This record gives sequence, structure tokens and C-alpha cells, in this order.
Amino acid sequence: MTKPTAASCPHQPLAERLRPRALGEVVGQQHLLGAGMPLRLAFESGRPHSCILWGPPGVGKTTIARLMAGAFDAQFISISAVLGGVKDIREAVERAEAARDGLMRQRTIVFVDEVHRFNKSQQDAFLPHVESGLFTFIGATTENPSFEVNSALLSRAAVYVLQPLSVQDLRRIVVLAQAADALPAVEDAAIERLTAYADGDARRLLNTLETLSMAATQQQREQISDAWLLEVLGERMRRYDKGGEQFYDTISALHKSVRGSDPDAALYWLVRMLDGGADPRYMARRLVRMAAEDVGLADPRALRLALDASEVYERLGSPEGELALAECVLYLAVAPKSNAVYTAYNAARAWVAKDGTRPVPLHLRNAPTRLMKTLDYGRGYRYAHDEEGGFAAGENYLPQGMPAPGFYQPVERGLEIKIAQKMRALQARNASAGGADDGGGDS
Repeated sequence: MTKPTAASCPHQPLAERLRPRALGEVVGQQHLLGAGMPLRLAFESGRPHSCILWGPPGVGKTTIARLMAGAFDAQFISISAVLGGVKDIREAVERAEAARDGLMRQRTIVFVDEVHRFNKSQQDAFLPHVESGLFTFIGATTENPSFEVNSALLSRAAVYVLQPLSVQDLRRIVVLAQAADALPAVEDAAIERLTAYADGDARRLLNTLETLSMAATQQQREQISDAWLLEVLGERMRRYDKGGEQFYDTISALHKSVRGSDPDAALYWLVRMLDGGADPRYMARRLVRMAAEDVGLADPRALRLALDASEVYERLGSPEGELALAECVLYLAVAPKSNAVYTAYNAARAWVAKDGTRPVPLHLRNAPTRLMKTLDYGRGYRYAHDEEGGFAAGENYLPQGMPAPGFYQPVERGLEIKIAQKMRALQARNASAGGADDGGGDS
């Protein structure tokens, strides 16, 4: 942020009035803008280069692009990928050509906000002009450019990752805003709540401060207290991108915390998502998946509990039903873990995908008609329930000639300890009965 200047227009939003006018006034992003850091070196080199600025909202992407244009005395053309299209790209090219061919022979920087919103053909339209050096391309995106930006354009641009602003950065912005706008005093507890509410987003913080300032002026309040702040803000949720990178990062953290048997971390990420507005029904579906993938047969009760939690939520709704989801996530986190079912399923899918269509052995085929019986369908089948221990030792249940694949390998945790013991006992009985290795499937 920057100190107030005489050029500042009082009718502009506070966030715009406090936009930095020099690189040294930028708050945060010191991993890029600090001494000797990549973007600082780019500014100091005197030679602009095309780049992608990737980061959440309100962390300085547009500001850095504008400062780059100022540092290189370049014409700055801004395009919104949300509102713009090919016509805007064409006009930018014409303006860049005019600046290049004019008396000043000025450089041009074309800044595309939310570049991930442009489709492939629109992104491709920049390529020849970036390659020819007509202008420097700077794209800003909140989405992972690996997925959202064309590889051809991505290969011609450096990617800089911007981070959410820290609590210390946001506190500094509050001080600057007070100095610039004569905001009323803000008590420490209110500042703490404001910085948590901003969630790393300077623009959100400044917009909220501006709203509070106007409300305080109307009510002739001399101080913004925490209690009054809650009255004004109500029950607004934190910023949360329910369809973007942050969403998938957070669900990944939840899944890995459950897999890693950390109940506190698992509960934290679950509540973070619910607090941010994630659909509890989606969360319930994910818990069912975790129960099957990461707990599996080490504790088969986990899957039933996940389904029960989903049903409880459907009956009670929010917020009461969310307690069942919390109970489930804690159970999954502390349950014994096994991915043996997940591994076996994927191995079987891979085998079937590359293997031929093997015929079902005659003794395993159904024989509902006389013709089928005369063709030996079902002949020689041994009914396991009539055998000792309910197990037909030495019987083959796989296609003829197919080796025992060993898809399922139980782990030595939870119930699978007993499952493994039983499998070893049955394999020993098969061996004693002379079960063939090239087709002997275990019960």
C-alpha cells in the first residue's frame, strides 16, 4: 500500500486510493519483490518479460503489473478476460503498433486479468505478438496456470506465485488506511477479527474498512469495537473459492489428514470447508470415499459410519447434522488404515483392460436349460457349503490358464490381520488338496 497523495481522488474506493505508486510501497510478496528476489531483479534489469502472476484475490497482481509498466515507461493496456474478447485483443495490438511506430517508440505491456477465462483461441491470439516482441504479456489468474493457460502461451511466460497476505501485512494496511482516510480508532480485538475475515485479501480488508468507516461516521462513533464490528458484518463467511484451486487444495489436506491419522488436523480442515461454504453433502460423499479408500477392510464399520453420517445430515440439515460429519471424520482419522481394497481394485481394472476376454470355466457356468446341461455347463461344480468348513479346497474359480493374480494383499492392521490369517489358512488347504497354481483362486 502507499501513503496518501494529493492526486488521490476522494471519490475513488479506498483500495484504489491506497494502490502503491512505487515498488517499495507494496505490502507483502517479499519472496518475489525483496532484494535479490526474481521480480525485483526483473524490475531492475530494465527489460520487461512476459509473465503469469498466479495468486488469490487481493494480493497485488494488478498493482505489480501497473508498477512494471511504470518502471519501463511502457504503455499499459488492461483487458478483463471476464468482459473482453477478440475485439479487445485486436485493439490492443493496434495500440501497441501505434506506440512502437510513433515518435516515442514506446513499449507496451498488455495486462490480462483473469486470463484463465479466455478460451484457447483467445489465448492463442497473443502468441505471434509476444513472439515478435510487439508487446509484453502479463496475465493474472487465481487458477492453476498448468491447467488453465495454454501450454504454448505458458512456455513463453515466467510464472510467479503470489501468496495471501500475512496477518502482519494486513495489520500494516489497516495502519496505512487510518493515516490515509482518517478512519476512527479500531480496537485490537476488532483488528484481529478484521484480518481473519480478510483472509489474506487486501482488497477485501480495505473495502470492509471503508464500509465500517461510513457506518461509524453515520452513527458518530469514535471507535470501531469488536462487538460493533460483529453487528455490522453479521455472519458473513470467510472468502472461500468453492470451485477453484483453494477448494481442491483444502479437500486434499482433509483427505491426507485422515489418511495420516491426525484427528485434529482432519477436523480442522473439515470445519474450514464448512465454514467457507462447502456443501455438507459434498463433504459427506468425500467421507464415504475416504472410508472405502483409506480405511477399507481394516475397519469395515468405517464405511457404514460414513453412510450413517450422510443420512443423519440429510435428516437434520445444518448446523445440527454437521456434528455427525465431525464424528465421522474423527472416527476415520483414528481408525486403522488399509488401502488394500483400493489397490486390489485398481490392479484388477488394469489387468482386465489389457487382458483378453477369457471364457468362464464350464463348471462355473449356470445351467438353467437341458441343452446347457448336455454341454456340461455346471458339471463338476463343488457346492462350498457342503464341503468341510464351507470351503472347497483345491477348487479353481479363475478362467482356465489364468495365473493367480494376487490382487488383494491385506495389510497387517485392524481386521485385515485376521483376514490375512484366514487367507493363509485357506491357501494351505488348497495346497494340501493339490490346487493348481495356474488357476487356483482363493475363497
